[in-house]
Amino acid sequence: MSRPVITLNGLKLVIMLGMLVIILAGIRLAAEIIVPFILALFIAVVLNPVIQRLVRWRVPRVLAIGLLVGAIVLAAVLLLAYLGTSLNELARTLPQYRSYLVVPLQNLEPWLQRTGIGITVDELIKYIDPNAAMSLVSSLLSQLSSAMSSIFLLLLTVVFMLLEVPQLPGKLQQLMSRPTEGMGAIQRALDSVSRYLVLKTAISLVTGLIIWGMLVLLEVRFAFIWGLLAFALNYIPNIGSVLAAIPPIAQVLVFGGLYDALVVLAGYLLINLIFGNILDPRLMGRGLGLSTLVVFLSLIFWGWLLGLVGMLLSVPLTIIAKIALEQSQGGKSIAILLSDLNNR
Repeated sequence: MSRPVITLNGLKLVIMLGMLVIILAGIRLAAEIIVPFILALFIAVVLNPVIQRLVRWRVPRVLAIGLLVGAIVLAAVLLLAYLGTSLNELARTLPQYRSYLVVPLQNLEPWLQRTGIGITVDELIKYIDPNAAMSLVSSLLSQLSSAMSSIFLLLLTVVFMLLEVPQLPGKLQQLMSRPTEGMGAIQRALDSVSRYLVLKTAISLVTGLIIWGMLVLLEVRFAFIWGLLAFALNYIPNIGSVLAAIPPIAQVLVFGGLYDALVVLAGYLLINLIFGNILDPRLMGRGLGLSTLVVFLSLIFWGWLLGLVGMLLSVPLTIIAKIALEQSQGGKSIAILLSDLNNR
């Protein structure tokens, strides 16, 4: 019997896949160290255009960085203080929702029995445990106390990155065998990621403010928390806006009734329709070069690898990976698979 012959290309492929698995496993194990660095890097990418604009206005770079970081620290302190107060109030309110659920569940019980589901209100109430939600809020409150030190270290890293920007091109050129092509690829990646992050931040901020204002007008409690949640989750493609809408709608459904919940739902749908389907594609353009399927799969992959920060930064991380793959002959085929050929 003849034995199968392993070709050299097949052996290389197996070795490369093995190395990739080892690298990904190492990144996941070291996520606590890597995630803050990646987050600081992308914050520096967002802030660098502002620093460059101030430098063009003849503001010294060190002073420009100090002013911008000082404004961010002040905003973070005010934000965390107000968020802590809102979370404290939410923690005090949570035990009330169990009693408020009794009436809606009593109305639901006859419908369940008609459909053949033999379950009583008392049995349903047993599955509703406010302690789980309270423990989540308590953990958030405890994390807020240590958040300032984490934010300080993160901003300190951002400051050093911004100070290093003028020297970075020269250092990178000395490391590259083909400086012109390599720097061109890096510049393309920076331009794409910077444009995406700046526009996405602006759109997310406006979305959060409008949702906050809408909930205040509708007299929904904890409107600031839900607006902040909408701002943060808007970075997550495809499902972020849906996840942000669930808690406030559920709260209004429990405390206000079905009609009020439908009004809030209609408001969320209108805002997400305007920003997600009209303004977002028009401002961003369809120039990201990634197919819709790849955007969704990248959300899953980077979320698994880097957690919540990976989900928030899934699109820019995939853009960087695609541009890096385009630089090698073997990676071009993978880059084509990631691309949206309809918009090339």
